[in-house]
Amino acid sequence: MNLYKAIEKLKTHQQARDFLTDLCTPKEIESLNERWEVAKLLSTGKYTYREIATKLGASTTTVTRVARFLFSENNNGYKSILNNNEK
Repeated sequence: MNLYKAIEKLKTHQQARDFLTDLCTPKEIESLNERWEVAKLLSTGKYTYREIATKLGASTTTVTRVARFLFSENNNGYKSILNNNEK
């Protein structure tokens, strides 16, 4: 997919910000950011789904969906980035 190749070329925070601002609506960026924050909190194992939803103002459906991809699916997209952030 060409979008994936474009994302691979992003080298800086500013490039990522500019690209996503052009590509997505503000609401889409907000949703992506919310999912990322949910993934980070879920990965700590310190919070219940409800606590995360309350803390972030996210729906429990969003928390559950992120948890499914973080813990049950084989894509490992969240995990690979979370693991890189720990290094």
